[in-house]
Amino acid sequence: MDMKSLYLTVPLAPLAGAVLAGLFCRVVPRWFAAGVTILGVAISLVASLLVLQDVLAGHTFNGNLYTWATSADITFNVGFQIDALSAMMMCVVTSVSLLVHIYTIGYMSEDDGFNRFFSFISLFTFSMLMLVMSNNFLQLFFGWEAVGLVSYLLIGFWYTRPTAIFANLKAFLVNRVGDFGFILGIGLVLAYFGTLDYKTVFDAAPALANKTINLWGSAEWSLMTVTCICLFIGAMGKSAQVPLHVWLPDSMEGPTPISALIHAATMVTAGIFMVARCSPMFNLSPTALSFVLIIGATTALFMGFLGMIQNDIKRIVAYSTLSQLGYMTVALGVAAYPIAIFHLMTHAFFKALLFLGAGSVIIGMHHDQDIRNMGGLWKYMPITWITTLIGSLSLIAFPFFSGFYSKDSIIEAVHFSSLTGSGYALFAVTASVFVTAFYTFRSYFIVFHGPERWNDPAHVAAAAHAHDGHAHDDHGHDDHGHDDHAHDDAHHHGLQPGDNPHESPWVVTFPLIMLAIPSVLIGYYAIDPMLYGSFFDGVIAVNKGLPVMAAMEEEFHGPLGMAIHSIQTLPFWLMMAAIAVTYYFYMIKPSVPAALAKKFHGIYTLMDNKYYFDAFNMAVFAGGARKIGGFLNRFGEATLIDGFFVNGSAKLVGVVAGIVRHFQTGYLYQYAFTMIIGVFALLTLWFFTT
Repeated sequence: MDMKSLYLTVPLAPLAGAVLAGLFCRVVPRWFAAGVTILGVAISLVASLLVLQDVLAGHTFNGNLYTWATSADITFNVGFQIDALSAMMMCVVTSVSLLVHIYTIGYMSEDDGFNRFFSFISLFTFSMLMLVMSNNFLQLFFGWEAVGLVSYLLIGFWYTRPTAIFANLKAFLVNRVGDFGFILGIGLVLAYFGTLDYKTVFDAAPALANKTINLWGSAEWSLMTVTCICLFIGAMGKSAQVPLHVWLPDSMEGPTPISALIHAATMVTAGIFMVARCSPMFNLSPTALSFVLIIGATTALFMGFLGMIQNDIKRIVAYSTLSQLGYMTVALGVAAYPIAIFHLMTHAFFKALLFLGAGSVIIGMHHDQDIRNMGGLWKYMPITWITTLIGSLSLIAFPFFSGFYSKDSIIEAVHFSSLTGSGYALFAVTASVFVTAFYTFRSYFIVFHGPERWNDPAHVAAAAHAHDGHAHDDHGHDDHGHDDHAHDDAHHHGLQPGDNPHESPWVVTFPLIMLAIPSVLIGYYAIDPMLYGSFFDGVIAVNKGLPVMAAMEEEFHGPLGMAIHSIQTLPFWLMMAAIAVTYYFYMIKPSVPAALAKKFHGIYTLMDNKYYFDAFNMAVFAGGARKIGGFLNRFGEATLIDGFFVNGSAKLVGVVAGIVRHFQTGYLYQYAFTMIIGVFALLTLWFFTT
């Protein structure tokens, strides 16, 4: 097989599985739908590994497969750009997707939409692969929208539930805001560069570095700044940055496997990948980089705060995703693009591990997601316990774990940055180390250690009362666990008194073990070639005016030395302090958090209401949209279209008909009289005009 055929195999294999499982989902057995989609993704993974091997040998590819359309002298192509960045993304996407597919066999075993779900996640994988393999902005946008489309199908997978409908609508609307900015950015690229081809645009970018455009008034704006900010607004939607982050926690409404896929390796990483790919353009605009930096720092810190008060196990991991995406964005903002991609890669494995571990806990707890109903699970679910602990240590950047190498590198990169906003960003990412360790180990201690709360009669009664009173309402304050797996309110939530949790089946635990391995090892072995080696040479543009990477390389003394040195740094001790505080709060003195929440009621209420972003969006954007829609419905449709044009036209015809019918009597003498009058009028007109 030649390399071009191998490139085609990567996206087409999951697509074939999705088509076979989807078109015949009502007639094929479950084993066929699972088997054909898993086979497709497995083939894609093997092909991706072969492509990566070929790229490491020094071979790259940039070419068009076919021409989609031609307009004047502009050609719209579908093609691939295969280099170190795309090959690495292909391997991450397919490996995590394969493990999610296997995990889904156990997690969705009782679900009526089993075949449909497998079709969707395979289609999701195909869309993401088309995005990362693209060699032009048109194909990037196609993959961008396709992965969004399938995500909406998956977030609202249980489409009969009002909460799923709401979450789906929210994700759709918020992403449309980001996509509007993204398409404006692509439009500016096409208008001023005359092409959408990556290489052509990036080669021409330096010549347009000082180009200005007039948007309104007499003010002149930098073309590169406006274009890059518009493109980044698209990334703010897909990669959930403040204030376009509000859809991501609600995406938990879908099944846990898709939560892992969306959050870990696919959709939310699209924005990070796009900015890194467009590094030759962003390097030309310090203003755009500062904008990216401040947005990322704000997201990293303030979304982490919200994770500290969540009680839904999946939503804790979701807010963790928001915070970690903020870290990646901060790395992009200081022009340390390789570090952003490095953290994207390590994050994909440990975040998928944490999501799938949360799903395993949910299965063991009979689909209860409220961490307040758990405790002491380490005795009953040893594999889930150990693997979740590994994922947690990687997330908090504990030395020698994968997350440490990428996250600590981001903090160090910000330290060396001199861009506007870097001081604020350094404070935010450093403080977020404490916050991350706090919410991570709060969840870990409550879930796996302490008393077995499901056997506490008082707690069971309180939980039953909460369930009866709130009936799956997890859109208020995220205080009550809801059934992620069931389909109706009659389904049992949680363990009955006397029941005990159970370890998940092997199709669930096997992916956990496989994800735990790179969560420990991949950072140690990948940091040198990816950040300080030649892995991204010629792929990601180094900003010579912002020598962050060069300064970091001087300070780097190998992964072992980096880990040992970290023990002397502030982030390490902030992390250890957070673990100690969390242990005291939730294992020794559990009354303290409640007392603090009561004492600082205003702050707690602010965080419990997610800084009122949802309320603002509902009142301003959603409310405004409804009012505009109502006005257009009443005036535009009812009054103008139906009233004036449709009914008015009918009335006009009726009036004219009423007049004309007086002349259409059917009597011959009347027609003769009319002809005489007409002839007289014509002769009179002729007489006066000659």
